[in-house]
Amino acid sequence: MPKKAKEEAEWEGDEVAPASSEKTVKKGKKDKKAKKSFFEELATDSKADNVDEAPAKDTQGKQSHKKKKDRRKGRGGEEDEDDDEEVMQRLKKLSVQASDDDDEEEESLILPSKGGKKNKGGNIFAALSKTQSDEDGDLDEDGMPPKKKSKPAERSCSDDEEDEEDADSDGGDTMMCAEDVIAEQNKQQDDDPFANLSKKEKKKIKKKMEYERQVASVRAQSAMEGDFSVSQAEMSSRQAMLENASDIKLERFSISAHGKELFVNADLLIVAGRRYGLVGPNGKGKTTLLKHIANRALSIPPNIDVLLCEQEVVADDTPAVQAVLKADTRRLKLLEEERQLQALLEKGEDSVTERLDKVYEELRVIGAAAAEAKARRILAGLSFTPEMQNRPTKKFSGGWRMRVSLARALFMEPTLLMLDEPTNHLDLNAVIWLNNYLQGWKKTLLIVSHDQSFLDDVCTDIIHLDYQKLFYYRGNYLTFKKMYVQKQKELQKQYDKQEKKLKDLKAGGKSTKQAEKQTKEALTRKQAKGKKKGGQEEESQDSTELLKRPKEYTVKFTFPNPPPLSPPILGLHTVDFAYDGQKPLFKNVDFGIDMESRICIVGPNGVGKSTLLLLLTGKLTPTKGEMRRNHRLKVGFFNQQYADQLNMDEAATEYLMRNFNLPYQDSRKCLGRFGLESHAHTIQISKLSGGQKARVVFAELSCRQPDVLILDEPTNNLDIESIDALSEAINEYKGAVIIVSHDARLITETQCHLWVVEDTTINAIDGDFDEYKREVLEALGETLVNKVKE
Repeated sequence: MPKKAKEEAEWEGDEVAPASSEKTVKKGKKDKKAKKSFFEELATDSKADNVDEAPAKDTQGKQSHKKKKDRRKGRGGEEDEDDDEEVMQRLKKLSVQASDDDDEEEESLILPSKGGKKNKGGNIFAALSKTQSDEDGDLDEDGMPPKKKSKPAERSCSDDEEDEEDADSDGGDTMMCAEDVIAEQNKQQDDDPFANLSKKEKKKIKKKMEYERQVASVRAQSAMEGDFSVSQAEMSSRQAMLENASDIKLERFSISAHGKELFVNADLLIVAGRRYGLVGPNGKGKTTLLKHIANRALSIPPNIDVLLCEQEVVADDTPAVQAVLKADTRRLKLLEEERQLQALLEKGEDSVTERLDKVYEELRVIGAAAAEAKARRILAGLSFTPEMQNRPTKKFSGGWRMRVSLARALFMEPTLLMLDEPTNHLDLNAVIWLNNYLQGWKKTLLIVSHDQSFLDDVCTDIIHLDYQKLFYYRGNYLTFKKMYVQKQKELQKQYDKQEKKLKDLKAGGKSTKQAEKQTKEALTRKQAKGKKKGGQEEESQDSTELLKRPKEYTVKFTFPNPPPLSPPILGLHTVDFAYDGQKPLFKNVDFGIDMESRICIVGPNGVGKSTLLLLLTGKLTPTKGEMRRNHRLKVGFFNQQYADQLNMDEAATEYLMRNFNLPYQDSRKCLGRFGLESHAHTIQISKLSGGQKARVVFAELSCRQPDVLILDEPTNNLDIESIDALSEAINEYKGAVIIVSHDARLITETQCHLWVVEDTTINAIDGDFDEYKREVLEALGETLVNKVKE
């Protein structure tokens, strides 16, 4: 077979075609002997035979070749036209197939024009065949194409030399006349926004746009508000194979809220069966991450059922225990089926016996018989009395309905349970029970909490949110703190070394830009070397930037020491108290303190702990007996209800300046000392977060220079660092302190003596906090878990 015909056969998928007197023009090449290209001849050829030709298909192509062979035998004078038609059919076939391995993703071949623009759509052959079919359809009555269609071809035929120059300058990709043929199509298309990009860059952008569309659809399905944006790296083939695994591994995800970046190329790794504590300063995105996991805005394996306990149960007539039991929908369906089958069996339908036995077996496997006992045990641990467990949920306050929601989550036992500040709505007794209960949790747990004692006892791993990334540490919070301090020291050493190198380079004549570039290159080489040796996983995988000075998040609380006062300074004498129409909370109470007192008042919710504090401050008047205080005594009271204490319409600086006649700068110094960010000093208090409002209250207490600090749940909205600062401030303070708190570490760090409110009175407890914890668990019928030291 001639070489010419062999090439044509390869173009048509090994189909043999007859030899032609004309040379076939391949993609990107010109016929050097015949100055006119095939495209030029095609554009100027207006023979009437083209009118009857249909668009080429794969099957029609073969028939057309046969006809052409016959025509060649009888009509040798029309051989040129037949050859053109034959090549046209092949080109049309090629327009359906991929023209290049790089065009696998339906990318078009881009045609550069004279002005540097590229054709927006279509393979060149597809565009050419489309133009030709349009011309065929627009033939006039004489069988000739309109002049308007032939203008580009006529112009291109007269510019052969220009064509050759363009073909050479384009690197052999296409020919100038082909551009002219599709010029009419280009007029109807908008300018390509990616005209100056290479094919590789355009393919990359196309992939990115497709991925962003997928992410947008996921966000639209979630219940999240539009203020959040999330992105995640595409799942690799290996990850796709492991999507049914019990572990969660998300690589390089980013989340932003209100335009502020919270996570940038962070990695999330959750191993099944581990109990994780997620820690970091307030406002950095911990709760946002939990919500994105719960709403599956991130790619969580579908076989992992996720539950975030964040909403209180609906207030209706459902008893609390039934609200918990209804969470297990599978059990309810099986019980309903059992009732229906029992009814049929009683009617004499013995055919249901086999299915009834299977239902009994399934109920036994899921432990349906013990479900109510389990639900009541959980509710009792969360301080629900037997009467409260049968009370309709609509008769509970929001805090108590939140406890019902927590009980439901514990009862359901999802594969991944996420708890966001679970101790906030609990009293100390309930925290002690929950702490003990979760230490025996067999499934995966992810907790956000400010209670360091809780994290120490429950967690097996700590995830630290820092620098918009997640860092992982084995062990509890105490272990993490030691490792983190060591890590900060190492980072500081590396930073100091980097700064010294920069300084030396500049002293040696390098510009700042050159010095930084050289230092970055050295850092990149060091990181690459570390990866080869299996360096630390928690280091950033793509960091080539210069090291930044390690930021140490520190908060310092201070309370001015009071002058000495002779005891007793404050006390209740034979006091009775009851709210109108309610049972008495206190009967015949005697209680007093001096300047060295450190007292923590404990007891279940509802027994009157906060009421006792209000009696001591004089905000409530006893129904019987009296409150006595030193006439020089100044009391500083932290109320967990901020609205009762602060003027919400003022800025924090205005509030302090008005109450204490402080200069503007002094008021800002006072707020800054308690960890309130500078931008929040002049914002209306009503717009501050809970933690920020708490800091304003502490700043006010400091300005009052109290002799006695009375603190009602002071840790509710503080992060761990702030609670540590509060503990240190109380220990340094020389006045008296009375605390109501569910934070075990605050109680133990400040060495407070425990007084328990029970049976309408208050009594001191013999022993330390651990003994009180044991007593609480024994009263609930629980066994104290002895934590294994890691």
